[in-house]
Amino acid sequence: MPQTSQGVITDATTSRTVSAAASSSTSGAAPAPAGSTKPPGLDRPTRNIFIALMLGMLVASISQTIVGPAMPRIVAELGGIDHYSWLATAAMLVSAITVPIVGKMSDLYGRRGFYLGGLVVFMAGSVLAGFAQNFWWLIAARAIQGIGMGTLMPLSQTIIGDIIPPRQRGKYQGLMGGVFGLSSILGPLVGGFVTDNWGWRYLFFITLPVGVFAFFGISRFLHLEHTPRETVIDRAGIALLSMTLILLLVPTSLGGTTLAWGSPAILGMYAAGVVALIAFVAVERRAVEPVLPLRLFKSSLFTLSNIAAFMVSVMMFGAMIYLPVYAQGVLGASATNSGLILMPMSVAMIGLSIISGLVITKTGRYKLQTIAGILIMGVGFWLLTQLHYGSSQLDLTLSMIVFGIGLGMALQVFTLIIQNSSQRKDLGVATASTQFFRNVGSTVGTAVFGTIMTSGLAGNIASHLPASVVEQMQASGQEISAGSVLDPAALAQLPPQIAAGVQQGLADSLHTVFVWGLVPFALALLATIFIKEVPLRDTVHTPDEAGRELLDTMSQSSDEELAVPLGREGRSTRPSARAEATASVG
Repeated sequence: MPQTSQGVITDATTSRTVSAAASSSTSGAAPAPAGSTKPPGLDRPTRNIFIALMLGMLVASISQTIVGPAMPRIVAELGGIDHYSWLATAAMLVSAITVPIVGKMSDLYGRRGFYLGGLVVFMAGSVLAGFAQNFWWLIAARAIQGIGMGTLMPLSQTIIGDIIPPRQRGKYQGLMGGVFGLSSILGPLVGGFVTDNWGWRYLFFITLPVGVFAFFGISRFLHLEHTPRETVIDRAGIALLSMTLILLLVPTSLGGTTLAWGSPAILGMYAAGVVALIAFVAVERRAVEPVLPLRLFKSSLFTLSNIAAFMVSVMMFGAMIYLPVYAQGVLGASATNSGLILMPMSVAMIGLSIISGLVITKTGRYKLQTIAGILIMGVGFWLLTQLHYGSSQLDLTLSMIVFGIGLGMALQVFTLIIQNSSQRKDLGVATASTQFFRNVGSTVGTAVFGTIMTSGLAGNIASHLPASVVEQMQASGQEISAGSVLDPAALAQLPPQIAAGVQQGLADSLHTVFVWGLVPFALALLATIFIKEVPLRDTVHTPDEAGRELLDTMSQSSDEELAVPLGREGRSTRPSARAEATASVG
């Protein structure tokens, strides 16, 4: 820079000050020395916070995967095959409602209290689930877990946004994606082993120690500076958003199974949901602090990223929830072995998530690898459509490896895209929006795919049974459900011909599920193609926010701190600090 003498603020100095202020104001780390070119790393307190966040994410994410191998055994013991998807849907539906609310409240009142509360609620739900005496008790406990999940998962990502700049964030979000992938490995393995050896109830107790460690880690190390904003809570928006999600997602799960699609109850809930959605939009346009600010959707980056995240989640849970059903019901694998079958997908997802994060951090670019990831996911889902009765475990494993590679490349990137383009005051709600649309996508995917599987299941099973057997069963009022092949004891009691017919019918239904999974793939790819790539920032603030913070700091500084050499006429020899800073940042 041309000016280096004492008392002169140069553009370079201002830039370093902005960056240092942005970095140190949240994590507590000391700013890098002036002129340092070494990228700042994580200091010990920040590193401890990140480890605690990883533990919290592990607790929340493993609760989704650990139950997968046990779900067939749970419905065999407690009943509820027609509501199979609700074991996952209940938690995800409540989580979807919770996410935007907690995201907004954390912007207003701080992250720490909400995060710790989320851990406590989640662990309480886990205890209740472990003691469930019937199917609907378990569903209610899973819903309570959903409140905790809807708090922990978005706030983990938001707090990372508070303490790590976007350019470095890709690496750490890749590690967080690795945690999700690790839960995809440990969940099925632990879930299958525990279910086969101790019983499914213990699945809900083994995560409690990890939750306790996460609680004390966050309580001890997380102390973000936050100034509460006095405002009116958007209670009407919260209520209408909750009503909208419930009225639109519940009939999606019940339609075609418990109730006919054209029944008055289903149509009535959909109609009421549309009305609630219209009312929600009207309320949010006038709210002082809307729970989901509609102005965010004016950004094509925000809108397209959330559409893509929604569709990716539909695909992901279509695979993760129903692949154990295929492994156990069609291939005849035990709960433990079904977890082993899923492991290659999880390993591929972890590896590519970490590698992709490092590549993004090094290059500062993300679009091409995201498109490539979604394309690879599509190939993996197409391979799943080729599975049929008689396919081998190797066929299933290869399909899942391809799908896992694509998932690892694309899953975490949409959060980074949105955080990079969001102002700091919107960081919580913007990050939560991504998790919100992912949760809604997970709920929709699980519910819709569950409806697709169960609605045609009886007909598919009947088509593979001898006509004489079908006529005899109809005359006696007997039914054979897929629950028979999900329970090893029940399957052993069926005649081989009937057991094979049930397995073939289940394979046909799952084939239809995987074919429909190609629809969200096409939509996710289309949305990602139109996302504009924006360079990743090196500060936790946007440039405008950093400039405003610097100006506020200068205006509050004492005259002594801003003292400079005077000229012969008693005037400062440098330009106005405020004017210089303004010129530098804007």
